[in-house]
Amino acid sequence: MSQEALASAASLDRTYISQLERGHKSPTLTTLAKLAECLNTTVQQLLTAPAVGSPAAPADYLVRRSRRVAMARLRPPNDSSLTVPPRVVLAAVNFAHALIDDLYRADLDIAAVLGLRNLSAFVGELFATGLTKASGDLLVRNPHQDGHPDLLLMDAVGRRSWQQIGDRLDEKQPFSPFAAGGIEVKATCGSVPSPAVCRRRGIKRPEIGDPRIGCLTGYDWKAHHRETNNLVGLLWDFVADRPRVAAVFYANDLRAEDWSAIVQPKQGGGRTTSVSIMSPRGIRKMYEGWICVLASGGYREFLNARNQGDLIG
Repeated sequence: MSQEALASAASLDRTYISQLERGHKSPTLTTLAKLAECLNTTVQQLLTAPAVGSPAAPADYLVRRSRRVAMARLRPPNDSSLTVPPRVVLAAVNFAHALIDDLYRADLDIAAVLGLRNLSAFVGELFATGLTKASGDLLVRNPHQDGHPDLLLMDAVGRRSWQQIGDRLDEKQPFSPFAAGGIEVKATCGSVPSPAVCRRRGIKRPEIGDPRIGCLTGYDWKAHHRETNNLVGLLWDFVADRPRVAAVFYANDLRAEDWSAIVQPKQGGGRTTSVSIMSPRGIRKMYEGWICVLASGGYREFLNARNQGDLIG
């Protein structure tokens, strides 16, 4: 039973159901009675039965259980045996959503404050932080803002590489790239038609807070260099007025040719930076490495159609 279905049946908010699942809220006896009735059980059973499942596997996602995030090294020795299972990825999704909900409960509309571009980066940052927490000591943040990958692999080789860096933690060179490798994280909300095209088609262009899935024309990820590999790519959207991770993909076989030529900023062009856009070939690789996708809302159908495949389902 999805969170939405249970919330509707019990006349409760879906966010509240999510908080109960994660143990962030304690229900009153009246609420327990409502939930017990909706779940065709008793209050006593709700209080005494062992927990089934995991909060890191929300029922509203299609999960590719066999897909594991295998982290290949950027330099020899190449060892891709170290993996992060899907449940860790889902835990990172839950972490990002919980923090977003906390901000909205504090009456902070982060979408309006940040705008779409900055919000994409913010969603990616929240997910990356959740990934470090859910993976234990396996992944840590790159200490240099411009270093790569974003999350550093801290197995025996990674710890040894870190120790060799010594007191040079404030330098970029040892962390760009980090010798032991790790994972890059990038987020996108996809592309929608321009206002003029929407007017010609007689459709309403989504504003901040509106779901974008209904008129998405495509999606890609952007990087500042063409070496980006071991990439976790997020596609996010507004669901019930809040940013939500709609799909998570992963590829560890991206090559320079999977990225476009780097576009340099024009002189006097403001604060833009050099950027490389993922090519259709790279997007296909990411699609083939899908990990989880929202089960409802049309995301599975869009992604399959966009990639001319049927891998998600």
